[in-house]
Order: sequence, then structure tokens, then C-alpha cells
Amino acid sequence: MTDAAVIRVSAVLAVDDAGRLLLVRKRGTSVWMQPGGKPEPGETAAETLARELHEELGARVDPAALEPLGTFTTAAANEAGTTLIADVFRTELPGPLAAAAEIDAVTWMHPREFPQHRLAPLITEHMLAFLSAPARRGTDGDNPASAP
Repeated sequence: MTDAAVIRVSAVLAVDDAGRLLLVRKRGTSVWMQPGGKPEPGETAAETLARELHEELGARVDPAALEPLGTFTTAAANEAGTTLIADVFRTELPGPLAAAAEIDAVTWMHPREFPQHRLAPLITEHMLAFLSAPARRGTDGDNPASAP
């Protein structure tokens, strides 16, 4: 097998008070995914996410306020044969949020709606355990967020 392509990104896990996950759909695609994107030279993963949230959704987030959840590896959603390595952070993103840059649509989606939509593998393979996890680390010894 030849060397597979790899994409490195930072992504956000933002869940509202109703338990809905913030998702975006990039222009020209049909897969819903978490907001985020690729780093620019010299950026940390948190700096990348803060910049991408501003560019894509108009949200201003302090990189220091992002709670790291871990680094996850899965298949890329829109690039066949490509591996995705995602540094995922949790934060609150109060509205209003608006699609910008390459983002075509923004939604808050409840997990019960997931079967009706095409979701990125990062969500289906890794993020579901975090949706019911407490928002703060160290609050529950059985917290699935403590063991990605």
C-alpha cells in the first residue's frame, strides 16, 4: 500500500444547553462536520481553532479558553483515502453564528437527528461519547471524556 494522504486539523466540540452539537457543512459537500480547519505555519492547535472559528462563523474565542479533549485519528469526511488527525477542543459558542468563508451552512443538531444526516467519521467514531460528558474535566471518574 502506498503512503496515504494525511490532513491535520483543529476542531471544536460545542454543545448548547439543549444538548445539540454545532455542525457545519462546507460548500459543495453533503457531510456535516465540526467547525475547524487546518493550521497555518507557526500556529498551535488552539490558535488554529480560534482563527478558524472567527473566519468560518464570526465567533471570537480566546485560545486559552479552549478545553483540549484529545487528538483523534479517523477517515477524512470529504477526501477519499485520506486520514484525518484532529485536535479537538471543547468550548461554548454563544450566537449569533453565521456561515462564512468555505462554510455553506451552520446548524445545531441534536444526536437524535444524526441518523437522518451524513456525518463526518470524527463525530460518529469519536465524539458521541463526549456529548453526554460533563463540560468540565475531573467532575466524574467515569467520564468518557477522560479516555478518548
